Amino acid sequence: MAKKTTQIAIYGKGGIGKSTTTSNLSAALSKLGFKVMQFGCDPKSDSTNTLRNGTYIPTVLDTLREKTSVNAHDVIYEGFNGIYCVEAGGPAPGVGCAGRGIITAVELFKQQRVFEELDLDYVIYDVLGDVVCGGFAVPIREGIAEHVFTVSSADFMAIYAANNLFKGIKKYSNSGGALLGGIIANSINAPYAREIIDDFAQKTKTQVIEYVPRSVTVTQCELQGKTTIEGAPDSAQAKVYMNLAEKIANHTQSKTPEPLGIQELREWAAKWGDYLLALETGVIRPELAGNL
Repeated sequence: MAKKTTQIAIYGKGGIGKSTTTSNLSAALSKLGFKVMQFGCDPKSDSTNTLRNGTYIPTVLDTLREKTSVNAHDVIYEGFNGIYCVEAGGPAPGVGCAGRGIITAVELFKQQRVFEELDLDYVIYDVLGDVVCGGFAVPIREGIAEHVFTVSSADFMAIYAANNLFKGIKKYSNSGGALLGGIIANSINAPYAREIIDDFAQKTKTQVIEYVPRSVTVTQCELQGKTTIEGAPDSAQAKVYMNLAEKIANHTQSKTPEPLGIQELREWAAKWGDYLLALETGVIRPELAGNL
């Protein structure tokens, strides 16, 4: 009997470092001895390239456009440390729904029982989180993913996207949808950035699973077409990703978040904006942040 495969979805605003975080998570989990598949769900199809020395792979949708039927193994490519890499792909530019690649790819893999055949420990979906439309919401809505994590910085638009994701999770939580494991706080260098993310997590009744600082090591490795786990395994940044992987490997219970209403979110952000301006001009002391 095949072991249970844990399926995880990583969402986040475009450009927030979601694919970087996902690829390093996959690499770190593989280093912990797990069998991992990374499933890129962004139409740009660039989720897995740092797991394959910077090379791009044919997508599920591209392959389906060339053939009437596809064996799922034809669109699975081996990456760093034996990680299985898949890119769902998207429609031709200007035609169709970007979420269709996810719907089509997931259905193909379910029909052919690929996860069971490969005896995977983890399938990690890397999903664009700016808009939780029908296609991009599939891992949540269909309950395909058991746990959802969102990558967010302390910037308002990243938090806005995360809050929208929480709304989608809450909407489907009573009908078997995926639940929220927590926030992966990315590019957290300034003390106030950590305070903002912590406050947002508290307000929405979730948790921060890990704090990931911005690091030139990540950029250096990506320019070489590698994850930090592969390119700089002894670096401080690699240790952060290994810690993240261990926490996710030990994570068992996800919950329904409590997203903020749009006006509530705006008021919350405005208070933080006033505080940061006052902090910059020296009007108030940093220790007064707790009064927000």
